[in-house]
Amino acid sequence: MSPLALITGGQQGIGFGIAEALVAAGFRVALVAEVSLEEEVVGKALAALGSEARYFQHDLRDVAHAEACIADVIRAMGPIDTFVSNAGVPAKVRGDMLEMLPENFDFVFDINLRGAFFLAQAAARHMLTTVSEHYRSMLFVTSVSADMISIERAEYCMSKSAASMMAQLFAVRMAPHQIGVFDLRPGIIETGMTAGVKDKYTARIEGGLVPAARWGQPGDIGAAVVPLATGQFSFATGAVIPVDGGLSLPRL
Repeated sequence: MSPLALITGGQQGIGFGIAEALVAAGFRVALVAEVSLEEEVVGKALAALGSEARYFQHDLRDVAHAEACIADVIRAMGPIDTFVSNAGVPAKVRGDMLEMLPENFDFVFDINLRGAFFLAQAAARHMLTTVSEHYRSMLFVTSVSADMISIERAEYCMSKSAASMMAQLFAVRMAPHQIGVFDLRPGIIETGMTAGVKDKYTARIEGGLVPAARWGQPGDIGAAVVPLATGQFSFATGAVIPVDGGLSLPRL
């Protein structure tokens, strides 16, 4: 049987780009997100990915449901070979960090960190109790914001910095079991999440912000995921992979 990848937020944006790349590489995919199966975006994703994809509803904020979500995927599709922690949310309000509201901080952390951790924990427990003929991995899609400061969205930056540490922790915990763990850090990627700031960042990219001189695309992340998920970088477990067109490179 072909390997199975679980992708949170796989119905759209970066997650869908990852799903497309993995299906093209011979994977089956389980897409996990909080929206209903009846949502148009889910139907379009499943139609595009074909028979190798299935959808499972799970709200990352509902940490009590994490184990059940993993169990549902296993029951329907079999053991998970690649776990992709991709789903995340931006800051609810961009603005002065000195004016940030506690509820907006909690919203971002409940999804980007707390919810992401407990679903990854459930997946890791499953991986440690099963054997697969395929290489196994856990991939955490964080952000260049794990290291690069944007004071108008401080809660997002902090959540991604903590998520990057989460990836390192899982890397050490899973390494003795030959399960590779990687931290992918996208830069400025053209998705629905960045649609509201497209004009701002297009101007900055044209002004030299990104050495590659273009927006990143979801497929750029997908292309980076495939060799990690297929074991071509197995001895590089714990590596941080910038996928940002050179954005995070220190420059004078």
